[in-house]
Amino acid sequence: MSEPNPEAGAAGTPYAVLGGGPGVRALVDDFYRRVVGDPRLAAFFDGVDLARLKRHQVLVIGEVLGGPGGYDGAGLRAGHAGLGITPADYALVGGHLIATFTDAGAAPQVLAAVRDTLGAVEPQIVTRPDEPEGAGGTEG
Repeated sequence: MSEPNPEAGAAGTPYAVLGGGPGVRALVDDFYRRVVGDPRLAAFFDGVDLARLKRHQVLVIGEVLGGPGGYDGAGLRAGHAGLGITPADYALVGGHLIATFTDAGAAPQVLAAVRDTLGAVEPQIVTRPDEPEGAGGTEG
């Protein structure tokens, strides 16, 4: 009997269907190509270590999709504090994420889960006009 492959994830999970670790890495590369290439968002990534950010995102997205866990870094609120992300900025990033998943062939239920997750975490990422920059909304 062969050893289990942690890169593959459990059969039938969105992680496995999207290609396991290699598929998620390709998805994350495409996502960051889109957001960094968007002139409305590019300034958020000035001076950012994109390789490190991509590694982080592969772990987060992989875990959300049913793959192996492993992310133990800063939470969403801390990671986005002080960036002044507006609801419009967040919507642009979310649109790029949905387009990335769509182009990767994600099933409708995966797209719905991504949209639900985006809605659930928005308060931790967006700075509302009536709160100090970096406060990131209410706990969620």
